[in-house]
Amino acid sequence: MPSRLLSLASSSVPAQAGSQCQRAADEEPQAIRFAGLRLVHNALRRDLARLPNALRLLQPGEDEKGEALLRHWTFVTAMLTCHHEQQDIRVWPLVRRFAPELRLLLNWLESDHHNLDHSFTRVTTLVRIASRDAGSTWPVAYAMDDLAARLETHLRIEERQLLPRMERVFARSSRVGSLPELLDLLRSADGPGTADALAWLLDGVEPAVVESLLAQCDDDVARNWPHWHATYQRCTGLLWGPAEALDGSAE
Repeated sequence: MPSRLLSLASSSVPAQAGSQCQRAADEEPQAIRFAGLRLVHNALRRDLARLPNALRLLQPGEDEKGEALLRHWTFVTAMLTCHHEQQDIRVWPLVRRFAPELRLLLNWLESDHHNLDHSFTRVTTLVRIASRDAGSTWPVAYAMDDLAARLETHLRIEERQLLPRMERVFARSSRVGSLPELLDLLRSADGPGTADALAWLLDGVEPAVVESLLAQCDDDVARNWPHWHATYQRCTGLLWGPAEALDGSAE
């Protein structure tokens, strides 16, 4: 499932026709501003689109798949919680300081974070039931769909009203909202492990973009990435099917 959100078009300045430098610039992935935030948005959209369908396909007796669905939903919920913590504790205070005109929007977003966290907790209870009772999967899948639609509204507000303003507030070299900052938060908060989190975030992202993002991380992360990615694909193959897992690793 290739990522459309993180497919990067060239934004370089015009140059003379046939320029080798221009062609090289067009082929070079551009740095993604606030990649930690955008990757979470992308991964949430991706999984909230396919988890309901995977749940609907759950058949009686597929206990292993039911347990895998519950584990993955719990993981997604944990990543959402850490994402909200990154924004509320690290990012929003800085935005309030340097762009005080956005404080009302930030207050609303922070309040909606709490509402979304509670909603995900309630749906987790339903998923726990559905993972053991195939007869209840369809109503729970519809609850997932509703939650996904509600989350989409929140994500669009952040992306359309907040991130463009943040691009003018923070320098390109800033770690605010970056992938390394998110990984640091996960480590310090005892959240999902780096291996699972990174494989989830980069699932379906174009290889050139993945390479660019890994270059921002420490050497240990880059060295272990191939193993983490392969392990993640094997584990999630039970959820999405071997064909999708293979397609994802080939992108």
